[in-house]
Amino acid sequence: MAQQKKMVEDITSMEEDFAKWYTDVVKKAELCDYSSVKGCMILRPYGYAIWENIQHILDGMFKATGHENVYMPIFIPESLLQKEKDHVEGFAPEVAWVTHGGEEKLNERLCVRPTSETLFCEHYAHIINSYRDLPKLYNQWCSVVRWEKTTRPFLRTSEFLWQEGHTMHATAEEAIEETERMLNIYAEFCEKYLAIPVLKGRKTKKEQFAGAEATYTIEAMMHDGKSLQSGTSHYFGDGFARAFDITYTDKENKLQHPHQTSWGVSTRLIGAIIMTHGDDNGLVLPPAIAPIQVVVVPVAQHKPGVADKAMELKERLTARFRTSIDLSDNSPGWKFAQYEMKGVPLRLEIGPKDMEQNQCVLVRRDTREKTFVSLDQLEEKIQELLDAIRDNLFEQARQNRENRTYVAHNMDELLEIAGSKNGFIKTMWCGDEACELKLKEVAGVTSRCMPFEQEHLDDKCVCCGKPAKTMIVWGKAY
Repeated sequence: MAQQKKMVEDITSMEEDFAKWYTDVVKKAELCDYSSVKGCMILRPYGYAIWENIQHILDGMFKATGHENVYMPIFIPESLLQKEKDHVEGFAPEVAWVTHGGEEKLNERLCVRPTSETLFCEHYAHIINSYRDLPKLYNQWCSVVRWEKTTRPFLRTSEFLWQEGHTMHATAEEAIEETERMLNIYAEFCEKYLAIPVLKGRKTKKEQFAGAEATYTIEAMMHDGKSLQSGTSHYFGDGFARAFDITYTDKENKLQHPHQTSWGVSTRLIGAIIMTHGDDNGLVLPPAIAPIQVVVVPVAQHKPGVADKAMELKERLTARFRTSIDLSDNSPGWKFAQYEMKGVPLRLEIGPKDMEQNQCVLVRRDTREKTFVSLDQLEEKIQELLDAIRDNLFEQARQNRENRTYVAHNMDELLEIAGSKNGFIKTMWCGDEACELKLKEVAGVTSRCMPFEQEHLDDKCVCCGKPAKTMIVWGKAY
């Protein structure tokens, strides 16, 4: 994209300091604020509106595939959490504990949920008795708490909003199919609605979810070449069912343990949107989740009829688009910069001369391209431009990923790439955790996933030279 004039001066350039740029955008766009509790954020109306739009679309996709929403308690008794050994060990360092109720010390500590597998299992043990009770396709929208040492708004906070699906199935095949289906829904959502291309694959054993038999992931690449795990789907087998004594009678009247999945995405997706599409002027929002899709800005609004015409257009467009209007006494230039910084996909300008010619000006946030549009064709042109913005954002992100994806055939090549660039590094791998740990230690990269779409790059592991079992993607991650 051609270098464009910077409209918002108090946002640090992403080339100068990407982390500072990110924080500036979050604060200037009024997405969230810091609270008095370290690592916990206040979601401001504009940031929460983005989450509401994400939630609305995803909730529809879940329900279209037969899932129902439920709500579980926020507290988990310690004895319940302890039932699945690998699970509790995986979450132990992040758990927040409640030890007192009022002035009285509790007989048993309560965990503030870091995730809800154990709560769902306790419930499923009560309600699943027969094969006729399966499958159970449940999801909940809630917040969870994980006591993080290092935090950053949206990307890693001590409390965050998310959805967590928890399902039970009669067979392993059905559960695995569900795990893959939900990962594909996440991928479709990210690509179609957030305009973020994602890499689908399986996590290594070291990186998989605590207590899972397999974890599938979608990995997105941010503007700076770092990876962001954007959604995960887990297959548990019958491990939790055995630990919680969940059984059902099958069609042959035999007692069986059901097979379980869980899957989730969180407000981390807002961080992904910022870091994938944003620029030095602030947010660039995909139209599907933008709180305001079109903002009407009257030009020379003090002149007769201009403000009235602008309001008439705002009310007309509200029937089809999320539309706002700015009738404040700020200058048009200030308004242009303000809505550019907030990432509004389209700006509609109208002034006295436009009114004379029955037209307005539409300005795209992604390219700043201006289009003169007859008011008679306004809705159709707006929809056309919103679709074009989504397609352009996706293509820019895809091109960035392509430009920052590398292949390493040996350790020297991998060290050279990792030492000088951020991006995805594709290599072959023997499957040994020792090699995975070594690469993290010497190259500062972690395994992102073993892509479903495999390529044969070499016969040998990039680290140890032993026969390779799989292609794997490495990277530096948020």
